[in-house]
Amino acid sequence: MSDPVHTPTLFECCAAAIGSVRGAVRPRPADQRFLRSLTDAGLPTARRTVTLTALAQVPRSVPTAAVVEGRFTPRRIANSLTSFVIQHPEATFIVDPSYCVDADHRAIAQLPAVLRGAVRPPVETIPTITALKAEFDPAALDFALPTHAHWDHVCGLLDLPGLPLHLHGDEHDWISRDAIAPVGGVRDSLKDRPLVRYDLDGPPILTFTRSHDLFGDGSVVLLDLAGHTPGSVGILAHTSRGWVLLAGDAAWHSLQVEEIRQKSSYPGNFADADRDLTFKSLHRLHLARHFATVVPTHDHDATLQFATQRDQIRMS
Repeated sequence: MSDPVHTPTLFECCAAAIGSVRGAVRPRPADQRFLRSLTDAGLPTARRTVTLTALAQVPRSVPTAAVVEGRFTPRRIANSLTSFVIQHPEATFIVDPSYCVDADHRAIAQLPAVLRGAVRPPVETIPTITALKAEFDPAALDFALPTHAHWDHVCGLLDLPGLPLHLHGDEHDWISRDAIAPVGGVRDSLKDRPLVRYDLDGPPILTFTRSHDLFGDGSVVLLDLAGHTPGSVGILAHTSRGWVLLAGDAAWHSLQVEEIRQKSSYPGNFADADRDLTFKSLHRLHLARHFATVVPTHDHDATLQFATQRDQIRMS
């Protein structure tokens, strides 16, 4: 039997609806004082280069205002559940294994009813295992590294049994500590597999206060993006095309990063564990975008540049 999940109260649902209307009219302004307080700690010194590949995925057209608070143009944007593969000389790993076979029953059914319609992707959505097999041998994966533990970043693990999981310790504590899983959390994907917990034990990088050098060579560095979930991380990768920062769900679309616009209250109020801290992480990303290509996981157009030439045609 699957673990129970937290169901939003009527009050929380009403607050999200009211917040969406208010935010559409008067979006939350950027905190200029906080922006001025941020310092740039610089990029790491990378001694190696990695290859980053976005796996094929189909887009879902969604209203811009449902993603980016107070933004109505363009009228719609492309959203998708993209996973990535990073190839390092010492290991090959998958980032955000997002979608499992029969996700409607194995994952989405465990979410609160108020969220299912908002998050349910199109029926054409490609399971992570299918997209992975088109480009790589799944047996060649050494581990999975989700940016956070929400269902749409880990449910693809259900089709990769036994694959070791690297997870920020704060995130593991958050997703597993209570009898009822937090909103958006589906624990089935995390069970019965080796777990490697890590801490953000390294120095500041760019505008981020904590980091973790995954291989000790500066090529893949995990950054503190707490807010969306308590243990959310960004993955800063040194590629042949320059630095790339996979931002997970600290932002759902690049427009949020460029303009410092938080997520619309519905479903953002349910998705973000700490709205204020998420907003601060958005400010950090806004400044970091000058030094690295910031890629929100669900921004389909942003992920396209890292797809193979064949998949770019399929995903367009």
